[in-house]
Amino acid sequence: MIFLQSNSNPISNIVFLVAIMLVMYFFFMRPQMKRQKQQMAFENDVKKGDTVVTSSGIIGKITKVEGGVTHLQIDQKTFIKVLSSAINKEMTENYNKAANTTTASA
Repeated sequence: MIFLQSNSNPISNIVFLVAIMLVMYFFFMRPQMKRQKQQMAFENDVKKGDTVVTSSGIIGKITKVEGGVTHLQIDQKTFIKVLSSAINKEMTENYNKAANTTTASA
């Protein structure tokens, strides 16, 4: 049977807990906050004429931005309204990168 040592130093336990918290902050929380700030900046920088991809995969060209709602043209005469927060930065960048490589190779 394994017994815990009752004479362990309480300061070492506190230092260990603080170290675990720092690791969690730098590996989990900080990168997530950075991505969130980039997404917010992207949402604020979109403008009329940009081609974007929503988080559900809808590709469209921005026709109007009013507050938290963005109007997208997804076909010749088809327009939809989406929340600006539904426009995904990573998916838009990947789509634009793929569109540029297929245009350059054609």
